[in-house]
Amino acid sequence: MKVTAVMLSTLLAPTAAWSSAASLTSRRVGCFAMASTVSGLNFETEVSGEVGTESYRLNFKSGGKQISPWHDLPLGGEGGVYNMLTEIPKYSKAKMEVATKEASNPIAQDIKKGKLRDYHGPIFWNYGCLPQTWEDPNEEHPELKVNGDDDPIDVVEIGSAALDSGSVTPVKALGVIAMIDDGELDWKVIAINTADPLASQYNDIDDVPAAVKDGVREWFRWYKTPDDKPLNGFGFDEKFLNKAETAKVIEETHQAWKNLKSGAAEKGKLWTE
Repeated sequence: MKVTAVMLSTLLAPTAAWSSAASLTSRRVGCFAMASTVSGLNFETEVSGEVGTESYRLNFKSGGKQISPWHDLPLGGEGGVYNMLTEIPKYSKAKMEVATKEASNPIAQDIKKGKLRDYHGPIFWNYGCLPQTWEDPNEEHPELKVNGDDDPIDVVEIGSAALDSGSVTPVKALGVIAMIDDGELDWKVIAINTADPLASQYNDIDDVPAAVKDGVREWFRWYKTPDDKPLNGFGFDEKFLNKAETAKVIEETHQAWKNLKSGAAEKGKLWTE
């Protein structure tokens, strides 16, 4: 029997929780501002356009000026704690992402073939990225022999609370898996909100239950198949690398971002000002 992402969603999704989270997301309509402070940087988010349309943007401002959540928010890293920018709250389906090619890099819904992109079933974890990182498409990984996917490094946050899109959360980086998506390297960092009740128990990837790790890997293996795309693969024998290796991967992507910002790396169509 062929297992699809939709079937995995049906089997694994807690329906009541998904419905609750979806209703909360649907109420975030119209312009609003949410003020936050991260590592001394005060900023707020503000919606422009209309939710569920191509016009929707979640913009970031500081001191009355537009800032980039990718380039201006700090990465963190002290003690293995990083600042995760949430793009997609858990139990939601809209494929929201930092618009790396737009001025100031707001969060917007991805568009494929002229249509807004949604997952075929809800994602069961908070999904986002680490600011000031970049998977360089000009560099080939020495072991995996594939190049980066031209985006900030992705984070899968496995805590219990749904995090708002555009929120910045301190997370413990526990492990990382090397997903190979359409011939590109697309690292997925596994992390947990430092405020989560389980954060004190999860200090490295071996502390995370196998069912959680397997669920993350299989969701990302299958999620594109309803669109007649092939299964995604994984490097390093499909294993999650440990916390120490994860820190190295994050540092490599942070250095790649520095090269991007300085002009030492080719930026292509990316917005980096």
